[in-house]
Amino acid sequence: MQSVKVGYSVLFTLISKHNFSSSGNFRALACSHGTISSACGGHTMSTTAQPVVIRIPRHMQEQVEHVKQVRGKNKVNTIKAGKLLIKSKNPELNQSAGYTLGKFEQPHLSSKGWKHNKSFGDYFTVNNTQRTPPFVTEIQDEEGDKLKEKSKPITFHNLHLCPDLVEALGKDNITRPTTVQLQTIPKLLKGYNILCAAETGSGKTLSYLLPVIHKLQAEKADSVSIETTPRTRSVIIVPSRELADQVSAVARSLCGPFGLMVKTVGGGRGVGNIKLAFTKGPPDVLVATPGALVKALRRRYLDLGELSFMVVDEADTMFDPSFSGMLESILAQTRVACDPSETRGPGPTRKAQLVVVGATFPGGVGEVLSQVTDLGSMVTIKSKNLHFLMPHVKQTFLKVRGADKLLELHQALKAAEQDKAGVLVFCNRASTVNWLGYSLEDMGLRHVRLQGEMPASLRAGIFHSFQKGQVDVLICTDIASRGLDTQRVCLVVNYDFPESHTDYIHRAGRVGRAGSMEDGEVLSFVTHPWDVELVQKIETAARRRTSLPGMESSIRKPEPKAAEEEEEEGLPY
Repeated sequence: MQSVKVGYSVLFTLISKHNFSSSGNFRALACSHGTISSACGGHTMSTTAQPVVIRIPRHMQEQVEHVKQVRGKNKVNTIKAGKLLIKSKNPELNQSAGYTLGKFEQPHLSSKGWKHNKSFGDYFTVNNTQRTPPFVTEIQDEEGDKLKEKSKPITFHNLHLCPDLVEALGKDNITRPTTVQLQTIPKLLKGYNILCAAETGSGKTLSYLLPVIHKLQAEKADSVSIETTPRTRSVIIVPSRELADQVSAVARSLCGPFGLMVKTVGGGRGVGNIKLAFTKGPPDVLVATPGALVKALRRRYLDLGELSFMVVDEADTMFDPSFSGMLESILAQTRVACDPSETRGPGPTRKAQLVVVGATFPGGVGEVLSQVTDLGSMVTIKSKNLHFLMPHVKQTFLKVRGADKLLELHQALKAAEQDKAGVLVFCNRASTVNWLGYSLEDMGLRHVRLQGEMPASLRAGIFHSFQKGQVDVLICTDIASRGLDTQRVCLVVNYDFPESHTDYIHRAGRVGRAGSMEDGEVLSFVTHPWDVELVQKIETAARRRTSLPGMESSIRKPEPKAAEEEEEEGLPY
C-alpha cells in the first residue's frame, strides 16, 4: 500500500466530485492506465494490483464535511407566485407580497453590504401592494370584496354636520370621510379634548376644521339674540407660513356660507402685518405661527381666555425645542377644559377644547399639556397604519456616489417631465437647495426653490405657484414636508437622504394623499454610511410589515419628580 500527500484544494475537488464517505481512508479512483496524474503529487506513479490509498487527517475531514453541509444547506425561499413586495437588483433577495417572515426569522436585506465601496449602483424597491390608501373608507364584506348594493357608503351627512357645511364640501368633490375623520369628528362635536395621531395625507386638517366651523356657526346663531362682544373664538397654530396660508384657504372656503371671518398671521412680515389682521375686528378663526401669535398677545390684539378651540397642528414640530417655549407660554394663557361639560354654557364660563394633531409626539408633550389640562381626559385617536410604510406608494432606494446624484436626478426629472407631473426634491441644507437650483438651471430644467433662510417676501407665493401647476419641480428643505397639501405630486426625490425616520415619513407622505389622482413614487439616493443604517431599518420594517422603530405616537405622563423634590425640601431635618 502506498501513501500519497495531496494538496487541500485538489483533495476537496476530488471529494466534492465523487462524494466519498467520511471514513479514515478514502480510496482513490483507479485510472484505466494504472496511473495518478501529476496533480496528486507531481509524479506519475504506476500501480499493479493494489489501489492507491490517500490518508487524510481527521480535522481535515471534519472541515470538508462542514463546508459541504453549509453549501448544501437549503435556504428559505421567500419568492412565491404573485406580486413582489421587495424587488432587488439581486433576484435571490426578492420577497413576495404573499410571504410572511417568521417571528424569529432574520430577513435577508438587499442593503446589507451597502457600507462597502463596491455596493454603488445597487438598489431595491418596495412595491405598492394595494391601490387605494389605507385611510380611505371602503365598505367591504368578510372576503374583502366591495359591497355595492348591500351597504351604503358613509358620507359626511352621517356625522351630523350642518347641511350647508356638507354642501360646501360637495363643491370641492369631498363626499366621503376618511378613517381618521370618522373617528375624530364625533368626539370633537361632543366636546372632548383630542389627541389625533394619524399618517400623513389622511385628512387630519378637515378632521378638526369641520367640527370647529360647525360649532362656531351654531354659537353665532345663538348669539344673535344675545348681545355679546365680538371675540376670537378659535386659534389654529401651525409651524410654517406656507402651512398657515394653506389651512386659511381651506377654512375660508368652508366659512364663507356662514359669514365667519378667517385671518392669518405669520412670522417674518413685521408687526404692521399682524396688526392689519385685527383692524376689522377679531376674526372668528385665526391661523397663526407661534412667533407671530406671541407678538400679537404681547400687544393685546386678542385674548386667549375667551377661546372655544385651541388647535395645535403638526405636533412633532410644534413641541420641538425651537417652538416649545413659545407654545408653552401660549397654552398657559388659554383656559383649557378638563371635561366636556366645561365647553358648554355662556361665553364667560365656557372653556376651550384642546386639539393636538400630528404623526409623532416628542417626549415633552406630556409635560407641557399636563400644565394646562388633565391628560386623563384627553381622547387619543390613533390610526392602525401609523408609522408603517405606505402600502400604496412605490419606494425605491438607490446606492449612488455623491458625484453621480446630479445625473441620476436629471434622468428622473426628464422622465417625469414627459408626464407633466409635480416633483418634490428634498435636500437637508438650504445651501444644497441653492447649489442644486443653479445646477439644474445650467441643465435647462425649470424649477422653483423653497427653504427657510429665504426672506418672507421671496417665499410668499412660491408653494402656491407649485400647487397651481405653474411650475412642476420644487427643490426644498424639510420646510415643505410638514402638512402641505401636494395632491398633484407624483414623484418625491430624496436628493439628500433624511436624517431620521420621522423626516422620511413626512417626505414620503407628500405623495399618495387623500384626493390624489395617482399613488406616486418615492426615489431616495443613499450615499453615506449613516444613511445606510436608516435604510436597513426601513427595509427590515418593510419585509416584516411592521412599523418603523423609535416612533412615538402617544403622550407620556410626566413623572412626579419635581413635586417629590419640593416636598423633601420643605421637610424639617
